[in-house]
Amino acid sequence: MPVSLAVTLGDPAGIGPEIVASAVRTLLASDATVRPILVGPQNLVEPLAQELGPRVGCEPQAAFTGVLGQASAASGRAALAALMAAIRLAQTGQATALVTAPISKEALAMAGSHDLGHTTILERELAHGPVSMAFFSDRLRVALVTAHMPLVQVFQELKPTRIVAVATLLHAALTRWLKLPQPRLALAGLNPHAGEGGLMGDDEARWLLPAVQLAQAAGLNLTGPYAADSLFRRAYDGEFEGVVSLYHDQGLIAVKMLGLGNAVHVTLGLSVPRTSPDHGTAFALAGRGTAKPDAMLAALRAGVELSRG
Repeated sequence: MPVSLAVTLGDPAGIGPEIVASAVRTLLASDATVRPILVGPQNLVEPLAQELGPRVGCEPQAAFTGVLGQASAASGRAALAALMAAIRLAQTGQATALVTAPISKEALAMAGSHDLGHTTILERELAHGPVSMAFFSDRLRVALVTAHMPLVQVFQELKPTRIVAVATLLHAALTRWLKLPQPRLALAGLNPHAGEGGLMGDDEARWLLPAVQLAQAAGLNLTGPYAADSLFRRAYDGEFEGVVSLYHDQGLIAVKMLGLGNAVHVTLGLSVPRTSPDHGTAFALAGRGTAKPDAMLAALRAGVELSRG
């Protein structure tokens, strides 16, 4: 099946352009059915597309004239323009998946954006229901109930209906993409030792157990809540196919410790697949030629696979 990937360069002041170039080159050599469409500043995507050959398209935006290696309003505007152009390619059917290089939340804010990253923008433009940030590697798949918010706000968002919605998204993704008919999902606890029977907090009894019961009544194989300090290792060792994590650092510390470099960020709940590498802009490495493209290549390959269903 032919696949068209809208590939953004991310923040052009970071390592995005160089890891995209290297990863796309490798992808083209290994898969003859893929057509990447590079999206970013004209002075970057046009020469890169020409260098990579006729199978590569480009969707040029305004030229980038900012400083390499530092966040700026100019780099934030360029990253945002690329993302919106890639979204338009998906909305019009010209791209079967989005693969986004890293952007800087600081640069977005400097450019006047109130969004804290890709996910809120993608949710607004491409979702028709709940979405979730998720991270997939060979042995660990994690979906987040809450993402980019202060920790104190997390406690206000942990509603059973939201937990069930995220578990449903993760179940659907694992069923469709990994062909698992009834994936084993685990819910992480909030308090130490998952509350230790109420001795260390009653949130598990008040919010999390009802969520598990609702999910099971809906046909999901969700169990827990389990103590988070050991749950991710249990999933990594094969006891569970997916983990529903309650907040950003709870899930991401495990992902980046156990799978950094091969974990792929996937946004669940969009009308098209969207993937991204599991790292940031790495401004300090920009232009040095030392940035590793492995995570970007993993995101490209995941975009291809998810496009094919």
